This record gives sequence, structure tokens and C-alpha cells, in this order.
Amino acid sequence: MLMFRRTGLHLICALALAAVAYAQPAPPPPPAKAPTAPLPPPLPEYAADSELEPQITIIHRETETIEEARVNGDLRYVKVTPRIGRPYYLVPSGNGQTFLRYDSLDFGLKTPMWLLFSW
Repeated sequence: MLMFRRTGLHLICALALAAVAYAQPAPPPPPAKAPTAPLPPPLPEYAADSELEPQITIIHRETETIEEARVNGDLRYVKVTPRIGRPYYLVPSGNGQTFLRYDSLDFGLKTPMWLLFSW
């Protein structure tokens, strides 16, 4: 008998909660979209400035291929691709008399990566 009373009490509570949830008003519809400002006109198409584009000169040799890149006649870099091995770049130094050798032209920020924790 005691079990019937608990089950009946649980059933009455569940029905009451369901009735309350069912009686809730429907959520309001989403607000209408506000009119948006018109898009700006597209940018005019600019022709590529031939003075700013690099002129590439390719020299093929038996043991390597050399690519020279010049902008407005100034030498910017030389890419040397040996027949065997990885390519490298020669970049003129500030005075233009010597070259600095780099494995790539990626001078992006390289953050240090130290191992702080390990388990």
C-alpha cells in the first residue's frame, strides 16, 4: 500500500509538471531583419605595375640552375638550385657587395617552443 501511494504521488507530480510545461506560451517569433546598408561599390581594377613586378632571369648550367630576381633593375635575391641537394637563396647584404646565404626566404616570426611539462 505504501508503494502504491509513492508511485501515485510520483505520477501526480509528473503529470503536474508536464501540464505546467505544456501550458507555457510559445516563444515569440524571431525579430524581422533590419534593413542593411547597401554594399560599397567594388574597387576599380588596377593593372599590375610592371615596374614593381620582379624580372626573373634563369640561367641553366650543368650542375645547377640560377634564378635572379630584379625589381627596377636592383638585384633582390638569387635562387640557386643544385642538381643534387636542396635549393638555397643568396640575398645581397645592406652594402650590396656581399651575399648572405639562406635556406628559404621565410623570415616570419618563429616562436620558441620549449617543453614545459611532460608525464
